[in-house]
Amino acid sequence: MLSTPIRFLFDFISPFSYLAWQWIHELAEAHERPIEYQPILFAALLNHHGQLGPAEIEPKRRFIFKQVLRRAHALRLPLAPPPAHPFNPLLALRVASVDLPPEQRRLVIDTLMRAVWGGGPGAENPATVAVLLDAAGLEGTSLVARAGEDEIKDRLRASTGLAIERGVFGVPTVLVDDELFWGSDTRDDIERFLAGKDPIAADLMRRWEKIEPSARRPGSARARGSGRDDTRNS
Repeated sequence: MLSTPIRFLFDFISPFSYLAWQWIHELAEAHERPIEYQPILFAALLNHHGQLGPAEIEPKRRFIFKQVLRRAHALRLPLAPPPAHPFNPLLALRVASVDLPPEQRRLVIDTLMRAVWGGGPGAENPATVAVLLDAAGLEGTSLVARAGEDEIKDRLRASTGLAIERGVFGVPTVLVDDELFWGSDTRDDIERFLAGKDPIAADLMRRWEKIEPSARRPGSARARGSGRDDTRNS
């Protein structure tokens, strides 16, 4: 019987996706699980959930860049700022959505991750992306051309929509047997889950899920959904 794949959902705009990319394959191989790569548009998640991106909140932006530098240092991983941030990741995401054999698709994603976060020239310019993929031994011009096809654009939209339906709210997200793990620091949690040692039992979660708010922030999604704004704590 084939093992259920581990699904890796990512956007090149996220440095945390770059960090998680460094360990996801080792984890999957250790547990004899295949990986399914699922590029998604982070901006669409933000729009759906009514959120600002981390880089759109200046103090959080500064903190995150420091945090990823510290984590990259601990991992002895090359990390450099991209030419711009935030940037438009659509070209890279669409290239990563093209049907390819698994090893080639992994190489595409790895090449573009390094182009953005490993000191490369970024992944917004079609000519630059084509050259990078050519240098990796892939057919860069063809892949960039395919990224402009309606079929590939629709595939990325559908992938993002499916992620939203599954409750995904950020990147990177790892889905294991429909259990959602968010962030680049969840490797140990995933390891415990795969080993059958997850401390979260169903009866415990039922207790947490029954908790109701006693106050809601004005304008919050839950307040809008309830039809009232509770301003007692404003």
